[in-house]
Amino acid sequence: MKELDAKDRDILAILSKEARIPLKTLAARIGLSRSATSERVALLEKSGVIRGYRADIGQLEQNQVFAFLMVTLVRTPSIGMLDQLARHPEVRRVSSISGQVDLVVEVEVPSIDRLNTLRDLIASHQSVEDLTSLIVLRRDIDRI
Repeated sequence: MKELDAKDRDILAILSKEARIPLKTLAARIGLSRSATSERVALLEKSGVIRGYRADIGQLEQNQVFAFLMVTLVRTPSIGMLDQLARHPEVRRVSSISGQVDLVVEVEVPSIDRLNTLRDLIASHQSVEDLTSLIVLRRDIDRI
């Protein structure tokens, strides 16, 4: 792919905020013809700069608690711990990371009580040295 110029950066800035903008409107805003804009967008998609378009959906249910559990293990890897985490449907994602914490566990539960129960189950596993809970208060940017 060629290096991005000012028009390409303008296209990306607009599409990152308004993914469903009509091509005609996008072209007018960046000062190019519709066909030139279409060609640029196609090249940005083909080169992988634009990887997709998405809907930014807010929280669907009020009674959901999102949290990150930061897990420090006695030793890594701990397949038994991963197996236990996989048994819980509230566990949405587990990431092994570098640093003092070994796992970041993203959970979605219906209540704080359920979060505490899940947290206690995980913390009691023999391979867990320490566990810290971080409750999500608000998602300001969510591109997943």
